[in-house]
This record gives sequence, structure tokens and C-alpha cells, in this order.
Amino acid sequence: MRLSDAQTAVILNSVRQQFGDDAQVLVFGSRLDDSAHGGDLDLLVESAAPPTLRQRALASLAIEQTLNLPVDIVTRQRGTQGSAFARIARAKAQALEMPA
Repeated sequence: MRLSDAQTAVILNSVRQQFGDDAQVLVFGSRLDDSAHGGDLDLLVESAAPPTLRQRALASLAIEQTLNLPVDIVTRQRGTQGSAFARIARAKAQALEMPA
């Protein structure tokens, strides 16, 4: 995964500030390919409460401003199927965890 420990911490803190401490953050797309270069950051955020557009926008803005990286966030409420796109993303995603 092409994310540093510092980037990972920023992402997790920004997402959890908006969606709650129990939000799970997963990465999908080109950032999982260590041989790729550039590209945006694709995140799937799963939260206990129904996610809002405002939460998604504020989390994206915080990450983009701090990391100077374009961010796309897909959301779904934990325990639901979510959209077809969220299901596809989930199948190919890798959980993002706080560095040790």
C-alpha cells in the first residue's frame, strides 16, 4: 500500500473525527498497487450510523488539504449492503490501521 505512517494517521484521524471512533477505513484502487505512481486516494468508510454527505465532504476536505492528494470517499452503514459500487470496493479493499 502506497501510504506512509504519517499519511495513514492523518486519514484515520480525519475520518474518525467526522464518522466516529468506530468507523472502519478501507483503501481500494490504485493506492494498493505498490508499483503504480500518482493517483487519487480511494477510501471506503463503514460507520455504525448512517453516513451523511456532510461527513464525507468534511473528511475529504481535511485529508485533501493536509496531504495535498485528491480523495474519493465511498460510504456505507455497517450491517447494510450499501451500493453496488460499495460492495465491489469492499471486495477489493484493504483495512487501514493506525501505525504501531
